[in-house]
Amino acid sequence: MAVATRAFVLLCTFLAFVSAARCGSGRWVDIWGSMPQLVEPANLPNAPWNQTGVVFRNATLRQTIRISLGAPVIRLQISNAFGGSDLPITAVTVGVTPNNTAGIAGIQGDLHKVTFSGGQAGFTVPVGALVVSDPIELPLKALDVLSVSIYLERGQTTNSITGHPGSRTTSWFAPGNAVEAKDFTGQGVDNTDHWYFISRVEGWAPTSGGSPGALVIVGDSITDGRGSTHNQNNRWADVLMNRLAASSTLISVINQAAGGNRILNDGLGPSALSRIDRDVLATSALRYAVIFEGVNDIGTAAATTAAQQTVRGRIIAAYEQMIARCHAKGVAVFGATITPMSGPGQAYGEPAREVTRLAVNEWIRTSGRFDAVVDFDALVRDPGNQTRLLPAYDTGDYLHLNPAGYQAMGESFDLSLLEKFKDGVWSML
Repeated sequence: MAVATRAFVLLCTFLAFVSAARCGSGRWVDIWGSMPQLVEPANLPNAPWNQTGVVFRNATLRQTIRISLGAPVIRLQISNAFGGSDLPITAVTVGVTPNNTAGIAGIQGDLHKVTFSGGQAGFTVPVGALVVSDPIELPLKALDVLSVSIYLERGQTTNSITGHPGSRTTSWFAPGNAVEAKDFTGQGVDNTDHWYFISRVEGWAPTSGGSPGALVIVGDSITDGRGSTHNQNNRWADVLMNRLAASSTLISVINQAAGGNRILNDGLGPSALSRIDRDVLATSALRYAVIFEGVNDIGTAAATTAAQQTVRGRIIAAYEQMIARCHAKGVAVFGATITPMSGPGQAYGEPAREVTRLAVNEWIRTSGRFDAVVDFDALVRDPGNQTRLLPAYDTGDYLHLNPAGYQAMGESFDLSLLEKFKDGVWSML
């Protein structure tokens, strides 16, 4: 009987996928993603969700994410890349939120059970690994808000877990198995503004209406949205996503940025140079990459001429490496200039560091090594003092932009680049 039941589940899973894909041939495309990193102690959940040696025991997490590209069928990826122990997932469901509202616990319509490896309700993710779900028949439109509920009966027996603290989105916790609850209410419900475990969502994109693909942004807190509005999805990458959703271009935007991230050295998350294989080249249907990093490398190197000359050369060499690795896969690479970082009390703006920023930007603009340049520096700097952000775009720390600044950045991205490089870039260099 057990064998027959498992065979039936496998058949149903297969038929659901075939049914949704009948419209024609297609391909898997990443339609949402977030950079996995080790969650710092300050960003772990509060008690009782976090106790010595165990996190989320007998707890359900409900988290919302906004989908970049519509699809009839999706798959989840759940990551244990930085976990200190195996991650035993007990049950998972997905649904959509009322009115596509981010950061809420409510569900509109049906909840859909998620299975793994041909029908298993749960899966134990080994240390350092990720799990891909079975195909889920849940038709989504571009910009829909997907709600993902994960129940961990035993919790994860470690205090080192994988997540993305800079979600700018509220996540919810409930005691016990609440994956089928239409809302989280009652005693014990809690929330925080971080994501945990969820890493990517893939969509089955029919190719009959065009050629779907993904654009990945490698960045730091400026791309991660420091200064944007919580639960409003108004980072510059979100603005670009909105524009693409309103166009006929079947390109998703995948935000692989994290606050404090650097190109050369690990810090808040692994360095850009070390994570490019996982966060960029492993992207399903990858077609374009935007490299918008370097400010934290400059800002954390000593403010001496010698130290800054060294970091300048190393940043440029790292750009060359990332370009070469992307070109080897036929991926077009766009370089974004580093935005201003000077102002009273802002240590990043020391004169020696500003010299480095200008030199790196000059290389980005004139070297010809990037396939195209996205000149954010020219866009957001103050014409009266080009070492500073335009006051209308400044959060007040002289480094991060506000929603108006992110709106300008997202609107400035030249969509014609996607058509120009739609067939990829193949280069020996």
